[in-house]
Amino acid sequence: MAAKNINTSLLLHELQRGSDKAFVVIYDYYSRPLYRNLLHLIKDEDVAKELLQDLFLKLWTKRTELNVEKPLQPYLYKMASRLAYNHFRKIAQDQRLISQLILTTVDHVTNIEDTLIDEETQALLRQAIDHLPTQRKKVFTLCKLEGKSYDEVSNTLGISNATINEHVVKANKAIKQYFWANYSMTVIVVVLHLIDH
Repeated sequence: MAAKNINTSLLLHELQRGSDKAFVVIYDYYSRPLYRNLLHLIKDEDVAKELLQDLFLKLWTKRTELNVEKPLQPYLYKMASRLAYNHFRKIAQDQRLISQLILTTVDHVTNIEDTLIDEETQALLRQAIDHLPTQRKKVFTLCKLEGKSYDEVSNTLGISNATINEHVVKANKAIKQYFWANYSMTVIVVVLHLIDH
């Protein structure tokens, strides 16, 4: 939306002096097109509304730094784009963090009692193991939970070390996927566990 109907330079001068009225005029004039822009970028109404509030809060807190000689509209749209970018970057970082926490926890399982600190997490691991095919479950339990060597498991189950390794790799992958699908209930205990150890 073009800013031809308002005197942005005058409004910015007043805004810099802390004028609430100038802020309201700017908000009323720009908030709808900025919201539509954010919604187009984010595709989520609640998040778009939240980012719009953040945008105008930043405008208010940085009002004394504004260049009154430059047009306001491009500045506001640049802020909106930056907020949307930061939103997506935060989501990506959170997902990477959660994935890494789950990978770290599952990869370092050697003994349930030593490794897992919470009954809920222990139960989730057991559920994940229960979802494995029978032979893979046996191999994972013997190697990872009971700490037996590949040679010992080979003698017990009568399968080759290569087959054992394949079962362990596939079991780890399946368990990680199970943890990922259920991370909302476990991520806090996983984080606490990793911080404490």
